[in-house]
Amino acid sequence: MSQAELIQHIPRLRRYARALLRDAARADDLVQDTLERALAKLDLWRPGSDLRAWLFTLMHNLFVNQVRASGNHAPCELDEAHDVPVSGGQAEAMAVRDIHAALARLPPEQREVMLLVGLEQFAYADAARILGVPQGTVMSRLSRARERMRQLLDGQQVTKLQAVK
Repeated sequence: MSQAELIQHIPRLRRYARALLRDAARADDLVQDTLERALAKLDLWRPGSDLRAWLFTLMHNLFVNQVRASGNHAPCELDEAHDVPVSGGQAEAMAVRDIHAALARLPPEQREVMLLVGLEQFAYADAARILGVPQGTVMSRLSRARERMRQLLDGQQVTKLQAVK
């Protein structure tokens, strides 16, 4: 792996980190930690394999470790001052804000799958490897995430399922 190959993945790593954390400074720290880990563990990367998937796996594992270490297992609150890209019109800006807010309300495991498959366009098998779960789990989480996003964006009340004993 060359330095140029590593550098070309930084924008996607930053985008995923910012979507996960919704805090630019913390996201940049996560990207830096990911790149440091990648360079330290370079001997574990198999030439010819998907470098992007390997980097995202490293980032996901670092993110999970940071969440566990902080003891904060609840999703982050959406920062109202967060920079939201605006395409030039008020309606578009409101739609982007609504999507960000709905995404923030998803459980972390659904949000991760939605970002990997929907935003970063990983195949189900690649997302499953990154998250360390079976492919069927990725598919069901994505299905539930999409349905919940539809409900949230349509203004429907989203109820949580209760366990039946």
